[in-house]
Amino acid sequence: MEKKKLDFSGKTLAKLGIFTALSYVLTFFEFPIFPATPFLKLDFSNLFVLIGGFSLGTVHGVIILVVKETLCLIKSSTVVGQLANVIMGLCYALIPLLLYGGKKTFKRALIGLIIGSITMSLASLPVNRYINFPLYGAPDSAFLSLWGYVFAFNLIKAVALSILTIILYKKVKGLLNF
Repeated sequence: MEKKKLDFSGKTLAKLGIFTALSYVLTFFEFPIFPATPFLKLDFSNLFVLIGGFSLGTVHGVIILVVKETLCLIKSSTVVGQLANVIMGLCYALIPLLLYGGKKTFKRALIGLIIGSITMSLASLPVNRYINFPLYGAPDSAFLSLWGYVFAFNLIKAVALSILTIILYKKVKGLLNF
């Protein structure tokens, strides 16, 4: 298999900037879905991580994710949430981006999104247990009583992101040829 050279041309950097900006803007539109856990807020910012990664490549998708979360430090009082978001975002996005990058078919993208959704949901448990809850000062009992919500929230988020990605990628793909 021939190794593809990374593209950081002006055109690609412009696209990276657009995807990162769109991703960052979506972080401002977040909402809780479970009243018992109002701190778990759903946002769709990783939608442009996936669309950007599918169109530009895996490394570019990771760059969009990391830069977006770095920008989120501006509106945050702590690094904890951004660290967890990077870990969770990588758990979700890497698998579909790598699978799709190998051979760009709908089937590979769909399989990757399913596996990524499951991976993110499972990874949410140790990330929240050992990073979020302790570093935000929550007692051990808090995680033990809320782990089901954490898992369900992340599964719902990943599935919703996957569905939106499938719907929007085909529509946006033609606009990316500038």
